[in-house]
Amino acid sequence: MSCNYRLLVKNAKQVVLICNNGEKYMTKHGMQQLCVIENGSVVIGSDGLIKAVGPAEVIRGQYSEACFDKVIDATGMCVLPGATYMDVHRAGGGIHFTVEHTRAAGSSELLASLSSRLIRMQRAGTTLVECKSGYGLELQTELKMLEVIEEARRSLPINISSTYCGAHAVPKGKTVAEATKDILQVQLPRLKERMSAGTLRVDNIDVFCEQGVFDLGSTRSILQAGKDMGLNINFHGDELHPMNSAQLGAELGALAISHLEEVTDEGIAAMAKARTAAVLLPTTAYILRLPQPRARDMLEAGVIIALGSDFNPNAYCCSMPIVMHLACVNMRMSMPEALAAATINAAYALGCSDTHGSLEVNKHGDLLVLNTTRWEHLIYQLGGHQELIRYVVIKGNVVYDNDKTVNL
Repeated sequence: MSCNYRLLVKNAKQVVLICNNGEKYMTKHGMQQLCVIENGSVVIGSDGLIKAVGPAEVIRGQYSEACFDKVIDATGMCVLPGATYMDVHRAGGGIHFTVEHTRAAGSSELLASLSSRLIRMQRAGTTLVECKSGYGLELQTELKMLEVIEEARRSLPINISSTYCGAHAVPKGKTVAEATKDILQVQLPRLKERMSAGTLRVDNIDVFCEQGVFDLGSTRSILQAGKDMGLNINFHGDELHPMNSAQLGAELGALAISHLEEVTDEGIAAMAKARTAAVLLPTTAYILRLPQPRARDMLEAGVIIALGSDFNPNAYCCSMPIVMHLACVNMRMSMPEALAAATINAAYALGCSDTHGSLEVNKHGDLLVLNTTRWEHLIYQLGGHQELIRYVVIKGNVVYDNDKTVNL
């Protein structure tokens, strides 16, 4: 029998919508008052989009005659969006070691390692990932990395947003001016050709704006060139030194800026006014012993806060639940704030909040089913997501079924 609907998740103890009025992002007060339905159900259509979400009794009546490919009885469980965000980028002081190995690696080897990491992230509840290049620092390897990301997008059941980051470090033997010229006159024009021909999709452009890397002038030139190509600006800023990256990003209309451990009051105010998201990375500050990003100051100022994992060789974390836990402990965010930052605001930081980040009608049917009666346990239990995440669903398809969860 042909069914009209792909999935019914019914009778959940809690369905955490995050928001329910089409919000593209949430700031301080909204993040503290998430939309939660007690005893709810979710319907996902054959196109992978959410068709209905609401009280279980109402859904049961509306869809009593409907046929579903799969039904999940979530009695005693929680349902929440799976559109969490994380980076596959940056290698800090050891970047040139990674660059050498990336240049030497074949595409199949890179795809295999990327795929295994994405699967680990998926099992930890991630359904939307930002993958960056940046370990090539020259045309051919940057294109090779972007092609591998494109292949992963086509072959794996996970949503991927791709970022070109040729300005991740200054290549050995080149000056900043020479590296900037190569990006502007060689790499970006070739990337534009590939994008125009439809052979490569790239969504964002990134620059590591930092002392000894790319200064404000070179950063501005590269980001503006990427923006002129139709790429969203989503770059590293104010990590190790106060570079006024936040002000520059706000001026250029950046969608998001990552790190911001050394952001100034003026930078915070500029980002709030420009609606530029701050992608905070608690794993980076923790592992590198950096000052924690000023999350509370940013929230008070009305900045849109998102969370990321900064997954890379020196911040090897595949788990957004751990990222949210660290955000609560070290950056003093509340659990509702952390969840909103890792879902709707993370989707906003990738330009995807129209389709991802909350459980609303016509958004992608990407969600988690937790074997617990309260969603907060996903964050509260440090490293406990392996025992809590029962199902991971992407566009209505169950991509991970963990039959070893423990019922609390």
